[in-house]
Amino acid sequence: MTDPKKDTSEDLEIDLTQEPEEVSLDVEDEQDEDPIAALEAERDEFRDRFMRAMADAENVRKRAERDRREAENYGGSKLARDMLPVFDNLKRAIEAITDEQREAQAALIEGIELTMRELTSVFNKHGIEVIAPEVGDAFDPQFHEAMFEAPVPNTKAGDIIQVMNVGFMIHDRLLRPAQVGVSSTPA
Repeated sequence: MTDPKKDTSEDLEIDLTQEPEEVSLDVEDEQDEDPIAALEAERDEFRDRFMRAMADAENVRKRAERDRREAENYGGSKLARDMLPVFDNLKRAIEAITDEQREAQAALIEGIELTMRELTSVFNKHGIEVIAPEVGDAFDPQFHEAMFEAPVPNTKAGDIIQVMNVGFMIHDRLLRPAQVGVSSTPA
């Protein structure tokens, strides 16, 4: 047995005249790095695809929600537009009733007025509002359609001088502009 405290430097012989031995990496280590890099690249590609798919799914969800809200709010626009002449005709019928007719046909006229109130109630229930400009209001091309222009004394250009038909909005969209006559009197 050797003494561990004994100096062993005498036992080692180093020949400095010889070329140092080349240190070679194990072949397995080199092959492990290429597959690891390939797996990392594949992982990054899958992560990128996953993130894009998640973003696409979120965009589709938001678009579907927006389309659902629009369909809920504006889906009945075509039917509402088709019902506007019914409103106009009922309004004209009520405005044309004379006092004698009101006394003679009270039940019939009451039925027409009830029908008009019900139609107005259904419009309100579905977010349809009447745009009813008054004579003297300023013409607004976003809500009014000028049917004619005429010079009228004591008015200024752009004032509404006659209302032919009221307009309608469904939520924040215009269904039909109010049809009006506009003053062309120079200022």
